[in-house]
Amino acid sequence: MSGAAASGLLYGANVHANGIRQHYLRFGGAGPAIIIVPGISTTAAQWAFIAERLCSGHDVFVLDVRGRGLSESGPHLNYSLDAYASDLIGFAEALGMGPYTLLGHSMGGRIGIRAARWRPSFMDQLILVDPPVSGPGRRAYPIPVEPLLKLLQSAKRGEADAALRSPSAPRWPELHIRTRAEWMHTCDERALIESHNGFHDDDIHRDLAHLGVPTIVAGRGGVIRPEDEAEIRGLLPSIAIRTLESAGHQMQIDDTEGFLLIVEELLARPRDRFDGRVSTFGKQEISEDVPTNR
Repeated sequence: MSGAAASGLLYGANVHANGIRQHYLRFGGAGPAIIIVPGISTTAAQWAFIAERLCSGHDVFVLDVRGRGLSESGPHLNYSLDAYASDLIGFAEALGMGPYTLLGHSMGGRIGIRAARWRPSFMDQLILVDPPVSGPGRRAYPIPVEPLLKLLQSAKRGEADAALRSPSAPRWPELHIRTRAEWMHTCDERALIESHNGFHDDDIHRDLAHLGVPTIVAGRGGVIRPEDEAEIRGLLPSIAIRTLESAGHQMQIDDTEGFLLIVEELLARPRDRFDGRVSTFGKQEISEDVPTNR
């Protein structure tokens, strides 16, 4: 990060929430709160460049999901979607947050969906960035886990930089190659495997019908197809879907400016509080208890 961009970073910190240590980065410090939840093999550090752009006028928190980055990891942890959603709810509670915007990428979007189903009144807005829509009886998630595991092993040997520059690797800017190479080794292998399995075992469609959310879909990559959009609109007619045609699944890197334009548009949309009292969303808050998942 350049010195000018890094000026938005206030600090990195740890908090004990939902029974584990959760690490986060905080940017800006003033204005409405945003929590960014990264994807399956991504850390808070890899989303710092987006947080730096959003923190003018917003208080931005970027979370290391359990088993990634500097958050707690290990064989004693549960790496289910329910555990991740409980972590997010516990994190916001531990920091005493009022209603916040959740910006979740890929797996982070699925985490946001489950957390919003359980505690809609905690969220002011939910922005889903190309969340996997696979599940029981549905087509498989189109991005296999094996390349991630191969990259993880390279990272543990200190060879991720070379792997990310191979002819088969995405053509990313230097900053993103270096940041991914630096942090990839922190991913727990079991967390990657069990999370990827969860893309096929957990049905987020049963949660979607209870929400009111904007979604950003990649133009390339095939995670969400037109038929998926149609099904989602049937479950959730109030949803606002935006497509970034120039980008694939890692759209925040593929087309950073286009991605930020959409996010900033969604953040600026007039909206009511994201809770059961608001006719815009027209859903009642789910009263089921949030499980505590170690």
